[in-house]
Amino acid sequence: MDPWIESEGKRAHDPIFQTYSCQNYRQSVDVLGKERSADATVARSGRCIWVPGPIIVGAGPSGLAVSACLKEKGVDSLVLERSNCIASLWQLKTYDRLSLHLPRQFCELPLMPFPSDYPIYPSKQQFVAYLESYVARFGICPTYNRTVVSAVYDEQLLLWRARTLATSTMGEEIEYVSRWLVVATGENAEVVLPEIDGLEEFKGTVMHTSSYKSGSAFAGKHVLVVGSGNSGMEVCLDLCNHNAHPHIVVRDTVHILPREMLGQSTFGLSMWLLKWLPVHVVDRILLLITRTMLGDTAHLGLKRPTIGPLELKSLSGKTPVLDVGTFARIKSGDIKVRPAVKQISGRQVEFMDTRSEEFDAIVLATGYKSNVPFWLKDRELFSEKDGLPRKSFPNGWKGENGLYSVGFTRRGLMGTSVDARRIAHDIEQQWEATGKHTDVFL
Repeated sequence: MDPWIESEGKRAHDPIFQTYSCQNYRQSVDVLGKERSADATVARSGRCIWVPGPIIVGAGPSGLAVSACLKEKGVDSLVLERSNCIASLWQLKTYDRLSLHLPRQFCELPLMPFPSDYPIYPSKQQFVAYLESYVARFGICPTYNRTVVSAVYDEQLLLWRARTLATSTMGEEIEYVSRWLVVATGENAEVVLPEIDGLEEFKGTVMHTSSYKSGSAFAGKHVLVVGSGNSGMEVCLDLCNHNAHPHIVVRDTVHILPREMLGQSTFGLSMWLLKWLPVHVVDRILLLITRTMLGDTAHLGLKRPTIGPLELKSLSGKTPVLDVGTFARIKSGDIKVRPAVKQISGRQVEFMDTRSEEFDAIVLATGYKSNVPFWLKDRELFSEKDGLPRKSFPNGWKGENGLYSVGFTRRGLMGTSVDARRIAHDIEQQWEATGKHTDVFL
């Protein structure tokens, strides 16, 4: 017997469904498919909601991409978002001057290109406007302010149960039930805070880059930026442009590349070269061009890893810095490079080279991490260690029992687009095979 058909009888007698009449069930399905406001679904359906299509956790670019690809195939989905807007990381936790680090053609979501009048590197505001247009075009209506605290596969019902709490109210609990669960919370769900001796007792301002907006608040101040990735480098440039005195901590090694080489984007050039040459050869070419353009960066405190930038990205997920003007300010001395921090006392920061300096503020550009292990009760698809799929791209998008992941490829929005299409195609096949959706009450 087909396991899905067999599960109908089990679900019909399960207590979670017995508080709803057939009329309530049909009403919830109608709302999910037709109501413009997804919040109305919550208000009308009560404590437990049967979702005919997939549950997508996260309304960032990855979750929106899957929802749009499903919608194109005639499959509605329920998108759950803990914040009060789409792309909350972009809208609420990024600095003002942020723009896409890659050309727009490498950052498009499936089925809809960027407007033709957009610049090569769209600004944060333009990218958010693009996402809002994307949502409108495909009729995606996320359920906002709903945090998934637990998602578990019910072996008896053969269904996923996603237990949620209201983010901004009295903690109302609602459970959503579906055949499919798409994890789209991404690699950057929670901030990473470093362990530095004395940091909590620092007498000045301490903030993560998720709270940093502009250098205008730090004019004339000495600011230590901890972290030398793209965000740390760009925050330093922003501080310089607002007449602050930034210092950047480079703990180990860093690959810094010009954003453009030979008249085109470094990323585009890399993708073209990789069609013909192995990774290690492309890395040599990129580093040769970089040395010609930037010179030897080691004497400025920017030592390069022994592994090339593309190979390092593939092995560890560590992205090379695409320079947007920071390197020139380091070279001129406007931005000072410092080694790892040893300890902090008051406003004094002691570095590993025994140098000690006083700062007014510390900005932690120490990145983000996945939060999947905290709420997903599955250990097959995702690793408990880092919250990323155990299998690397392109094999980490699908798990067992209708579980999927998107936005964890370490390949940006290009990887997201690939996985979103795969997920939608896979679900569509199952959707068609079972006759759209099964009414468990009839």
